[in-house]
Amino acid sequence: MTASATDSSQSISPATPSLDLGVIGNGTLGALIDVQGRVVWACVPAFDGDPVFCALLSPRTHDAGWYDVVLDQQVRSEQHYEPNSAILVTRLHDVSGAVLEITDFAPRFRQFGRVYHPMMMVRRLRPLVGSPRIRVRLRPLCKYGSEVPERTWGSNHLRFVLDGVSLRLTTDLPVPFVRDELPMLLDREAHLILGPDETVNVDLAHLTREHLDLTRSYWRDWVRNLSLPVDWQDAVIRAAVTLKLCQYEGSGAIIAAMTTSIPEAAHSARNWDYRYCWLRDAAFVVRTLNRLGATRTMTEYLRFIANVTAADGELQPLYGIHHEKSLHEYEAPELAGYRGMGPVRIGNAAWFQRQHDVYGSVVLAATQLFFDQRLEGIDLVATFGRLELLGEKAARLYDQPDAGIWEYRGRASVHTYSAVMCWAACDRLARIAGHLGIGDRAQHWKAEAARLHADIVARAWDAERGVFTGAFGESMLDASVLLMHEVGFLPARDPRFVATVEAIGNELRDGDVVFRYRAADDFGTPETAFNLCTFWYIDALAAIGQHEQARTLFDAMLTRANPLGLFSEDIDPRNGEAWGNFPQTYSLVGVIQCAMRLSRRWEEVV
Repeated sequence: MTASATDSSQSISPATPSLDLGVIGNGTLGALIDVQGRVVWACVPAFDGDPVFCALLSPRTHDAGWYDVVLDQQVRSEQHYEPNSAILVTRLHDVSGAVLEITDFAPRFRQFGRVYHPMMMVRRLRPLVGSPRIRVRLRPLCKYGSEVPERTWGSNHLRFVLDGVSLRLTTDLPVPFVRDELPMLLDREAHLILGPDETVNVDLAHLTREHLDLTRSYWRDWVRNLSLPVDWQDAVIRAAVTLKLCQYEGSGAIIAAMTTSIPEAAHSARNWDYRYCWLRDAAFVVRTLNRLGATRTMTEYLRFIANVTAADGELQPLYGIHHEKSLHEYEAPELAGYRGMGPVRIGNAAWFQRQHDVYGSVVLAATQLFFDQRLEGIDLVATFGRLELLGEKAARLYDQPDAGIWEYRGRASVHTYSAVMCWAACDRLARIAGHLGIGDRAQHWKAEAARLHADIVARAWDAERGVFTGAFGESMLDASVLLMHEVGFLPARDPRFVATVEAIGNELRDGDVVFRYRAADDFGTPETAFNLCTFWYIDALAAIGQHEQARTLFDAMLTRANPLGLFSEDIDPRNGEAWGNFPQTYSLVGVIQCAMRLSRRWEEVV
């Protein structure tokens, strides 16, 4: 699948929400745009802020929460990204053959020795064929869909007074036509800049062209520096760019997704706010982008870690993007939810859970720092000392109950994945100490890793079933144990790991997708497959020698991406529908990992 364009003949009124959305962003702002060119989700002033465009979650009392350009007598639309960029192009066609092109982007480029990434989105309107008759509708809301903001205007702008921030739309279209949503013929290129409440004292056409050219160059240079696999390059590039869009430039935090409360399954109440930095998820992103050569993401993320880690090395599972530790969970009553399937939650109660795998996740994310000679200006000995605090926590907690990778809210166990990641912390610290020439610490951590390894193998192995289970002394299979080979805990061809992969294929696989687990949890029996687990399974199949089967499943999985090549968290195996928060960093990590595992080598084709 090319995963680059989509076509639609939907009506121009707000339609039933779907996750066939494009993403634009710049490290401050992220916006989701549907195939009609309608902005249906965007938070200000940053990822975790008030969703001024919240149509995706169905405002109850206001016919608002979106930003679009309506083409009179529209009959179809199509959408694509400019190559190797985060610039989204939507084309709307009317019954007479006129074509309107909407180009959307959030400026991001280097300027004055730093990255320019304002709270801003830019729209360029171009009549490609004829003179399309259009209406611009800009209808933000504030306080999570509960209020219509105060609006003022001037000769060339509209101003919206939101909760704690004001937005200004500056345009070279006639302001009364935009203010009152009046129809107008578009016979020339036009520009709309939505951003901070600041006067724009330059020609909008010139400013838009300059920002577009610089943003295009930034992303193309960024992509050019990636170490891409031979195969599936379109999918890898789109996944990598989107992962970068999920890193908050202000702190280095990497959010799990841009949305809150897209249900994991229809009417399941599995609705969670993912606009925060899970240390585990972020570590997956860092390690994956490292493999592509995008190491700046790692250094920014480790700056975030240094700011949130307690003096004794204590870590929470997640933090706010501005280092917040308390993310108390409550509901937004004025948003009915995705397709009316509430509740809409703000905050995430998992912040006070115990998830012991986070210590290994952070150590693994940092390990490349010590071995990559391109990364200069870092005090490696001091950094190693800070990581040792995490290792001490891991060595002490590996066999203690926690909520696990899936964040069970109603029970705790000694989860195999958590224990394995604690082992990984000790193992990598031994490697780092050896590389730094600190022999006594290398021996210490090597001994700790050996101690944990022996105990984990003994207690996670179910001899009767012949598999590694999801928790010590329990029988439930869990897809997270597929990572045993990925982190180096066991060789992929170890008969015990092979048997576990085969058992997961038999018990957790449904068609071409894989569930996290099958047993009932706090919210009942899972109904949808977790995309990352499918990618883990594909990767494990390749590792144990089932290469062709893995490639077949990977190709099948890529057809399940949305028309722009993006993934949410979950898939309903019954109809292939996407569920869960979007765009999901976990899923995009899986795309890249599998492509790199399964691709032909460059030596085979050049």
